[in-house]
Amino acid sequence: MSGDGMKLVVVGAAGRMGQTLIRLIHQTPGVQLHAAVEREGSSFIGHDAGEISGLGNIGVAVTSDALAAFVHAEGVIDFTSPAGSVVFAGLAAQARIAHVIGTTGCTADDEEKFEAAARHARIVKSGNMSLGVNLLSVLTQQAARALEASNWDIEILEMHHKHKVDAPSGTALLLGEAAAKGRCVNLADKSVRVRDGHTGARENGTIGFATLRGGSVIGDHSVIIAGEGEQVTLSHHAADRTIFGRGAIAAAVWAYHQKPGLYSMLDVLGLANDQ
Repeated sequence: MSGDGMKLVVVGAAGRMGQTLIRLIHQTPGVQLHAAVEREGSSFIGHDAGEISGLGNIGVAVTSDALAAFVHAEGVIDFTSPAGSVVFAGLAAQARIAHVIGTTGCTADDEEKFEAAARHARIVKSGNMSLGVNLLSVLTQQAARALEASNWDIEILEMHHKHKVDAPSGTALLLGEAAAKGRCVNLADKSVRVRDGHTGARENGTIGFATLRGGSVIGDHSVIIAGEGEQVTLSHHAADRTIFGRGAIAAAVWAYHQKPGLYSMLDVLGLANDQ
């Protein structure tokens, strides 16, 4: 790590999270913006990263050459797309650097590629980078373990802004996985994503998902555990996009000191043993 702090690359630099990350890195001690990457053909190529994020000129021009950006960097932060994140994971493996992935909507095939890249890169991947949500996942697992499936039903409700393209959200799936782990079941076998028409009675032991979209909501999640005559609700409200950026930067700094591998935010926050 250089004297000016860990050298970080932001990919998807012109997007909402990219701009947020550029601003956060600029103001966070111990890290520095090494490069900003956008897709080939983007109108932002050649523009100063500070200018597009509202900081003014900071002397880092946006580039489309991710490999060149990664070669002399120490970490990359990535909230792009599943296809983009797979490519960036491969490049991070070539460069032997840390790769923090906040991208959601990834397939099982994508996950296999991340695992392969993690043989050489230090990859931290999570459906949500905030401390509060990861604490919520631990509490969800503990509650699911404590409250028997025969008497308690689990429903996960999430709402995001109208521009979000995947559903359920990565965070909702993260919470669903935590509930399934607490119940010692496979989420794929127990999840209910859609209810429409005459569905019949709710099947015992299933984990339901409900998705809402509208306005500019950054992210609201609730895990509802409903029993006979009582209900437990665990909730998280994201009021500011910077909570994800701050978590991602912390994850990158943590990953710098680790050996190659695939990690989660629970590892970063020291909560992995609580699951």
